[in-house]
Amino acid sequence: MKTSGVHASDPAEHEFLESVLRLKPRVAAFDCDGTLWSGDAGETFFDWEVRGGIVSADVGTAMRARYAEYKAGKVSEDDMCGEMVTMHKGMTEAVMMTAASDFMAHVFPGKIFAEMQDLVIRLQENGCEVWAVSSSNEWVIRAGMKPFGIGEDKILATKVEIENGVITDRLIRVPSGPGKPKALREVVRKEIDTAFGNSRWDADMLAFARHGFAVNPNPDLEAVGRQRGWTVYFPDGTRG
Repeated sequence: MKTSGVHASDPAEHEFLESVLRLKPRVAAFDCDGTLWSGDAGETFFDWEVRGGIVSADVGTAMRARYAEYKAGKVSEDDMCGEMVTMHKGMTEAVMMTAASDFMAHVFPGKIFAEMQDLVIRLQENGCEVWAVSSSNEWVIRAGMKPFGIGEDKILATKVEIENGVITDRLIRVPSGPGKPKALREVVRKEIDTAFGNSRWDADMLAFARHGFAVNPNPDLEAVGRQRGWTVYFPDGTRG
């Protein structure tokens, strides 16, 4: 995995962990895809479930075409993230949780960053309230948070209303870009001491927190992070 440039001043693993823990944050917010693990679980799950027939062939075909429009810049990030959840209208949430758990445990090729897992666990042990904030669907993020010990009540992911266990197409939230601090304001209602993210869709959340950390950043977020004085950190295995 390539980075756009590692600076001599970038912290090593131990220094990074200690620099966060020294802040003694009371509330922390973490993006998931690319920040806690390598790869995009939401995007990969979408491809996997369409290929695997978890959604109907008609839905799969329509959503493939919609995704192509998104990649061509004709569909917004928020709309695409929302539609990748509302496409499951009429299915049961139990079916989706089973699929998401199977996917995260046995299919997803991403790799958890060990030091990020360690950080999340140590923060919680120190009494910090840790939130996972992601534009991926809530079912995948719920499954992905199990190794981090983050409960379902501390997850802010793309979410729809559920009626009698059945998924509707009524969106509750799409935490992407400005939607991330918006969700934190509406649900957490506390000052966010530290926030961690890897892409431009996390920049608003990092700016919203007292201390921003650009972790495994894409070149665009890395540039913003260095300009704003945020800590830039590349987990083990992502350098060079």
